Amino acid sequence: MPLNIRLIVSRPFDQNTYIVWLEGRRDALVIDPGLDPEAILDCLGEEALTPAAILNTHGHADHIAGNDAMKKAHPDAPLLIGEGDAPMLADARLNLSAFFGTPLTSPPADRLLKDGERFEFAGIALEVRLIPGHSPGHVVFVHDGPPVRVFGGDVLFAGGIGRTDFPGGSHEQLLAGIRERLFTLPPGAEVYPGHGPDTTVGEESSSNPFLA
Repeated sequence: MPLNIRLIVSRPFDQNTYIVWLEGRRDALVIDPGLDPEAILDCLGEEALTPAAILNTHGHADHIAGNDAMKKAHPDAPLLIGEGDAPMLADARLNLSAFFGTPLTSPPADRLLKDGERFEFAGIALEVRLIPGHSPGHVVFVHDGPPVRVFGGDVLFAGGIGRTDFPGGSHEQLLAGIRERLFTLPPGAEVYPGHGPDTTVGEESSSNPFLA
């Protein structure tokens, strides 16, 4: 069945939230609900979708800001995050929101994800791949496809990579993780990042200036 993907961009950080569902189904995944939860809820309503799960690639504020509104509107949808970033949900300093003058926290996760784990919601099977460096417990979600799709958060961008100057960041870890855990995917694998336009593994492995 075809996979539908709707993009919602939240200001002021131009953060990408993805609503993902299979054609013909009315349940969906919400990946990284950001600072504009009303737009996310409106999109779910327009498409007549109900979240089956809320997924966080990592715990920075712009990617978890909508968790609370999503859980209030859809309390039965479990919230999932990699185990390494789980403490950031409840700590405004760890999730960086305190430093921007608008401290926020998220409800706790209903399930913590481990590297290599596979899970399925809304008929969509995903593999968890741990790629630290932007945050200590950053994970990406890989859908086998075809085509292979990566919901990658702030790891790899079109022509760029995630920042590594935040607490717990590591430039070396990030580059190694991208090369070992993303660039081993097929060149046609589609990457849906946390900011900016989508790209492919082949495009970034051949032309990304940070990984040349």
